[in-house]
Parts: sequence; structure tokens; C-alpha cells
Amino acid sequence: MTRTHCPYCALQCGMDVSAGGLISAESLCQKGWTAAEVLRAPDRLTTPLVGGRAATWDEALDLAVTRIRQIQDAHGPDGVAVFGGGGLTNEKAYLLGKFARVALRTSQIDYNGRFCMSSAAVAVRRAFGVDRGLPFPADDLARAETVLLAGANPAETMPPLVRRLRGAKRLIVVDPRATATARLADLHLQLTPGTDLALALGLLHIAVADDLIDAGYIAERTSGFAAAVAESNAYWPERAERITGVPVRLLRETVRALARRPAVVLTARGSEQHAKGVDTVTAFVNLALALGLPGRPGSGFGTLTGQGNGQGGREHGQKADQLPGCRDIRDPEARAHVARVWGVRPEDLPGPGRSAYELLQSLGTEDGPRALLVFGSNPAVSAPETARVRERLRALDFLLVCDVVPSETARMADVVLPVTQWAEEDGTMTTLEGRVVRRRRATVPPPEVRSDLEVMHELARRMDAPGDFTPDPRRVFAELRRAGAGGPVDYAPIDYDTGGFWGGPRLFLDRFATEDGRARFVPVGFRPPAEDVCADYPVYLTTGRVLQHYQSGAQTRRVRDLDRAVPGPFVELHPDLAARLSVAQGDAVRVSSRRGSVVVPARISAGVRRDTVFMPFHWPGANFLTNPALDPLSRMPELKVCAVRVEAVRESGSDRRRHGRRPAGQ
Repeated sequence: MTRTHCPYCALQCGMDVSAGGLISAESLCQKGWTAAEVLRAPDRLTTPLVGGRAATWDEALDLAVTRIRQIQDAHGPDGVAVFGGGGLTNEKAYLLGKFARVALRTSQIDYNGRFCMSSAAVAVRRAFGVDRGLPFPADDLARAETVLLAGANPAETMPPLVRRLRGAKRLIVVDPRATATARLADLHLQLTPGTDLALALGLLHIAVADDLIDAGYIAERTSGFAAAVAESNAYWPERAERITGVPVRLLRETVRALARRPAVVLTARGSEQHAKGVDTVTAFVNLALALGLPGRPGSGFGTLTGQGNGQGGREHGQKADQLPGCRDIRDPEARAHVARVWGVRPEDLPGPGRSAYELLQSLGTEDGPRALLVFGSNPAVSAPETARVRERLRALDFLLVCDVVPSETARMADVVLPVTQWAEEDGTMTTLEGRVVRRRRATVPPPEVRSDLEVMHELARRMDAPGDFTPDPRRVFAELRRAGAGGPVDYAPIDYDTGGFWGGPRLFLDRFATEDGRARFVPVGFRPPAEDVCADYPVYLTTGRVLQHYQSGAQTRRVRDLDRAVPGPFVELHPDLAARLSVAQGDAVRVSSRRGSVVVPARISAGVRRDTVFMPFHWPGANFLTNPALDPLSRMPELKVCAVRVEAVRESGSDRRRHGRRPAGQ
């Protein structure tokens, strides 16, 4: 048995895996228990594909380099783009950023974490000076008097975390649905979708008006309080109730509970995946600062990272505007430092490129990239306005995808390269706490399968790229430490074998990572969703996960037990809405937005608001509907709320069974 870590969420639970794929662990969720089955997926990619037919590695790689050169000769370095993923190891994320900027010389690189953690990253960085999901160990949650979860459903997305949450004396959940997590809560604030920002402003107003703030902490450890409070004055409790639908009584009870330290405020995608996601997270940060929570043992503010390496994936340079160590790519000192490590001139490094959705929308256009290389992502399912994204993928002159299974994106590719997965490779991952852990190879991959690091090494070698593109993860990690040394996120003290917390287990105990050591209040005001309900589209759609599946479902949909448990997409709607539509459980329902339409079976539940429907995004379907409106700072799309129309569809039983497997009418 080899000690390694689960391939799914950012908890990175430890597990023992045998050479035959047997998993042993004290505590895993259903996805973790069945993770070994993905290693044996019946449609596992085991040989390179060129134009859909089996090919040799030399043929596939040589073709890729030829097409890259042809396209860059015709369209310049930015004619080729790279799209990465938040599930890649630290070493892959680092080498991918280097490969794009040194071997390809392109500025056009971003990753699917832009759809996940980008709003929280911007908000906490401007408040605290550095971005870490949890600036304290997750075990602290069990010691809190109160935990507020805004837009999080860990009972289904990261179940082992619930054990820690149950240790807290009081759990408060902010969510439009009565999720599995909300059902565990002492208080459930079931707000209107898209109004989390107004809720946070209302809570701050109450904290100030009821004299529940920590005046000494504010004076000694923060700046900007007066301006933030002045903005929140417009959101008195009754107005906050009108906007959010949450009764004043529950708002006041929430603030009183949080004022009894130790307490923790946590946000997640439900509050963050909005065109105002940065401001929403900022408003919750302001609330936490006013109550004196961040930087105190057992208390604080944090964000629940989604993907397996969502933390490390955004720290090492695969974001469009960042270099390793979370350095700003526009900073001359940062460019000079990284260029020295890479053995190139600072002026040879490209500047910032397009963010993820903007990059995808530009593919194949006159001034956009003509080729795309995809590592560890499935944007043909995960990106908003999916139909448009698929059009852009089809418009490319060349698409290369590295994947484990034939995902929806891989099926569109000119070249598909089969790569190793979690138990077949070495490397490091970074948990939501900022803890670096070792991923150890436990099983042998199929003979013709190579690692992403080997793919980048071979492509760089064929392109005569300067510098070292070693496929050895230990050597890549050593270079990663040098490239990030002295940056906002510094892995230099971290050992590859033993790991540990970058910056220490608890940040901000003495000072924040700002120039003056003080945390910053930032004034923010409420604005409604980018697309509100109207006569033609009178219902809110919100999206999320279910317990059995993960992200775009490329892994979990291939696990027999998980697929049987939830075999396809559905729409969850309130019994009153179902009655108005004359819809029964399992009936086909058409859900339409301004961007598309899908037909899925109905799942009737009193746990969702009467004005709201819910769809999981693990299959093609939900993101055909979602709104790509972007946050002006983070460039995060508004995945969590849009306006839809819901209609009954009368059809035969065979059609209904078909719709239980795949959405129709996209």
C-alpha cells in the first residue's frame, strides 16, 4: 500500500492505495471510496489519437509542433493559447505557465480556476494582502462558537469537512436551497439568488447599529472602517429583508451569534460565482473584520476552495496575469526574478493575456488564438454559455487535449494525448488550508500513457525552447521554489517529501500581509444580478453539485455506483411551481434562458424556493443556460444566477428515460 491522496476536492484526504488499485482510508466520501474505478474506466485513453484514429507518440507530437509553428508563423505567438486546470499538481501548473511563456511565447494562458476561486482571491488579497482559502487549519472550525457558511454545501461537495463543522456550537448556512448542509444548520438563511451582497451589508449594518463590533480590534488592526460602514448604512435590516427575503429576526440572530467569539465566516461558490462576486466576498470580509475575527486563534475569515488543487493551481503561474508565487506579471521586479530562474530576458516574457471565458470566446476569431492546448480541463461542459464555447472550439485550426478519458472537449480535438492520473503519478498538491502534501505514485499506468510533464517536456524539446523542461516532478518542484521565493506565496521553505503549510499554519496572528500590516475594509454597494427575472423568464436558475459527482463529471460519470445513483441531469423545482406547470416527479421539463434550452426530468422538492430552480452542472446542460456576465475585477462569470423559463414537455416514456441520461434540445 502506498500513502497518497484522494483525486477530488481540496481537502485532499489521505488514503492508502495498492498496486492493484485497492483503496484503504479511515474516512472518505462516496467519491473517494470509488476513485480507483476511474483508473480502470472502460474508455480509458491508452494511446494517442490523431483525427480520431490511433497514432504513435512521435506522430502525434510531431504533428502538434508542426501545427503550432505554422499557426504562430501566420498569426504570431498569441495565435496559440493554453487552457489549464485547478486539478493539476503544483508541478504541472508551474511547468504549464513556464511552457506557455517560454516555449510558446504566448500571453494567452488561463485555467478553469477562473470559474472557481478568482473572486475570492481578489477580495482576500486586497483585504489581507495574500490569498489563501483558509488562513488557519481546518481543525479550528470544530472549536468555533459559530460558523457562517455563505454559498457552501460541504455535506455534498466535501463531506469529511462536515465532521469539523459539527464540532462548532452553532452553524448558520446562507443558501437559496435547503441543501444537505442547510438541513444540518441551526439557522438557514434562504435568500433570493443573487442577493448575498445585500445580506452581508445588512449584517454589517446590524453589527454597527447594535454595538456588536470590536472597536479596539478595528482601531489597532484595520483601516478604512468608516467608509465601509457609510456604504452599509443604506442596508438597514428591513431593506435587507426586502432585497434578500431573509427575515430581520434571522439577520439579527446571525450577527449576535457571530459576535460571540471564536467565530468563523466562510464563503464559497454560491456567493462568489457572480458578476459582483469580488464585492460580495469583500462584504463578508468587512463583516468579519468589524467583529474582530481574522487573525485570532479559532476565529477568522476563509473561503472553501473547490478543485483538488484549487489553491496551488492559482499560485504558480497558469493564470493570465500571474507569474509563480502569485507575482503580478506586470511588475518589473517580478518579471526580472522569474526570468533569471527561467534563463530568459525579462523583456522576452509576454504580458497578461485574456481571462478564461474571454479566452474561450476569442478562439478562432480574427484577432484571437487559432490553436488551443488543453491540460486538465473540460470547457465544453464547464464553461458558461456552452453552446457558444463549443462553436469557438470548432472554429480553431488546431485543438490538442491531454486527458485521461475521452471528455466532451477531447472528442472535439485534432490530437488527444493520453496522460497519467492521480494514483499513477508523483507530485504535490496544496489543500484549502495552504498545506502542501505529497501525491505518490501507487499504480502503474498503461504502457502508452505519459504524464503531462512528459508531454510538455517533449513539446518544448521539439520546439528547441530555452531553459529546462524536466519531466521529473522533484526537479520541477525545486525550480518552483526558486521561482516563487520572496513572492506573496513562497514555497521556498517547503520540502518536497515532508510538505507543510506555506507561510505557517495560521496567518495574520501578528500582522496582515499588507504594507502597513493592517487589514483593509473596502466599501462596496449592492447591485442586482446581471440578469434579473422578467415576464419572459420569470424564474431564477441556480447551479451546483450533487454528492455523487465532481466538476464536469468526466471522472465520476465513469464510476458505476456513482452513475447509477445519479445517472443524469435534472431540474429541482418547488411543489407549487410544479403544480402550476402540471408537472409530476420525473416528468420532462424544458428549461430555457436567453442562451439556450435543455430538456431534463423534474425533481420536485420543497427545499428550493418557489421562485427558483436548481440544476447540477456535472453533465452538458446547465451551462448551456448560465450567464457569462463577468465580474469587472476577477473576470468570474455569473454561473450562480440567471433568468429562465420552465415549461412542461409532454412525451413518451421512452423519451423520458432518454432525458434521464442526457439533456436534449440544446
